[in-house]
Amino acid sequence: MAAPPSPSSRSPSSEVAVHRFSGTLDVSSSPSRTELLSMVKKHSHLIGWTIIGAEDDASDVGMDDKFWHEMLDLFFVRGRQSKRSEEDDLVFFVNNMKLHGYGFNDNMEDPPPFFVRRWAPTLEKISINTVEVDWERSFYLNLIAHTSYTVTVAIFGIEDLRNRAVKNKQLPPVYKVTKNVYASPSRVNFHLDRRKAVETLPAYPNIFFSVDDFDDTFDAVVLSDPEHCYCVILNAHDGAAFPEESECKNPVSNTQPGMSCGSAQEKPPKRTLFSAYVGYQNVRGAYDACRSKFGSFLSLGHDHNKLDRLFMKGPEGRGEVEVAVSGIADQSSGKSKKDPGDSFRVLVHRAASAASKLVKHAYESSSANRQMDDELVPLKCCLMSVSLPWDYIAHDLLHKDTPPMDL
Repeated sequence: MAAPPSPSSRSPSSEVAVHRFSGTLDVSSSPSRTELLSMVKKHSHLIGWTIIGAEDDASDVGMDDKFWHEMLDLFFVRGRQSKRSEEDDLVFFVNNMKLHGYGFNDNMEDPPPFFVRRWAPTLEKISINTVEVDWERSFYLNLIAHTSYTVTVAIFGIEDLRNRAVKNKQLPPVYKVTKNVYASPSRVNFHLDRRKAVETLPAYPNIFFSVDDFDDTFDAVVLSDPEHCYCVILNAHDGAAFPEESECKNPVSNTQPGMSCGSAQEKPPKRTLFSAYVGYQNVRGAYDACRSKFGSFLSLGHDHNKLDRLFMKGPEGRGEVEVAVSGIADQSSGKSKKDPGDSFRVLVHRAASAASKLVKHAYESSSANRQMDDELVPLKCCLMSVSLPWDYIAHDLLHKDTPPMDL
């Protein structure tokens, strides 16, 4: 998938200064969310991809652990006491991989990368072994999990999308659906034939934004024009990674750079974490490749309504989109009642036809390809999930300052 063109803007810096936490945090004055986020940004060396060298002694690392332990407590334990929403009832902890010695003992099963506990008024009341916790990664995982997100799927004319970069006005999409999604360190495996989830597996360090009711939500998202493209945008807009609403309304609030609340005239703050598009021909090519596998030639007929799972990489290989694609059969001819014997004869005919096609395929591949190109098949594209590495998400939540994508 390609990145949608956007107006020229200042690119976010990938360099993050390293600051060591020295001393004990003074939380007697109850720092605001904005002030806490500012402190986190100054200490966010891990998502700046800075490697801790040999010159960093154990005391420095210990100070870091204390800082992130305190930040997790302030953000997601003590800082949650006034909240009542069910979404905030979980606290995530990432296991310390160095402590567990991942990969060194083939006879022992590695523990899961993370574990979850129910919220308690104090961190001490949450039953955990603090030594086994990677506090910095745990903070970031909770920052991601307790932020609000929306995913937008749209059908755009390719030329209209390209012209957005040079025109001041926003060009409307052909069709658009926006859905609230939640960040999870687990992935949901869907059984496409039954349109339901069959299992949930740990995915960390990847974070998944899944759409459980994908078939219903995106039922009307259909690519039916070779000049159209399929767009996916993931935005963060509220929650732990943003200043609280009360701070935005307070005129004396000291809002830090990159933490804008917006104004009465501006839209609420938002950050785009993923944006990409793919043209009809690319989707059609991947769909045809799935449909033309050896097994499909032995099937009785061609079921246009059967879902195929397609995976599309994001721009520069960043992130992945999982889409359930199905062809929409021609509905122009009305349905009529048939004799039961007709159905059997049709099946026999289809089986013979499928076998014949299999034999001829090797000799007529070029003409078959031309025929498929000439036949326009509307494709229903139901977004199942968007996934990104946790460090990309955390970095963009804290440091990205380019304008968000809006459709």
